[in-house]
Amino acid sequence: MRLSTKGRYSVTAMLDLAIHDKAGPVTLADISQCQGISLSYLEQLFARLRKSGLVKGVRGPGGGYRLARPASEISIAEIICSVDENVDVTRCKGRGDCQDGSKCLTHELWTNLSNKLHDFLSGITLAQFVERPGIPELSLQRDKKIGRFILAKKQAAAINQGVFSVSKNINTNERTSVSLVDKISVR
Repeated sequence: MRLSTKGRYSVTAMLDLAIHDKAGPVTLADISQCQGISLSYLEQLFARLRKSGLVKGVRGPGGGYRLARPASEISIAEIICSVDENVDVTRCKGRGDCQDGSKCLTHELWTNLSNKLHDFLSGITLAQFVERPGIPELSLQRDKKIGRFILAKKQAAAINQGVFSVSKNINTNERTSVSLVDKISVR
């Protein structure tokens, strides 16, 4: 099986959105810079993700993209399928015409493997992946590298205490094109 960059980058971008969802909309430029994915490629992927109802756009200053549903309701398999990828290891793409128009000897083996891979990826949500050890720290490291969020120091403190919970307050008197995270709460 080979998962193309379309599937890999979609999962990476959606994970970035899930990590930063509580901080407000995330721009494709931020994702591009932080994750090393071409902006034009992200635009193509997000058109498909939006069409599939996984993300929604927020217009205006401080706009960008947000998850359309809670991260706990979006599986990795759903993301991959939404960008026209599939998790299929058969040569025939599941049609059963692998060898001269009929099934090859190993067709059922590869079909079963494809089903198990799909089931495995269906069982992992964005929320579960965000909570994996090391993911918040790695995200914070990348955010600091590009100067993504003003309060990265407070985010680090929350991570060090074992809880990564962010609440958003935006001061409307300040002019900004980025959503500001004013308060980080630790449970």
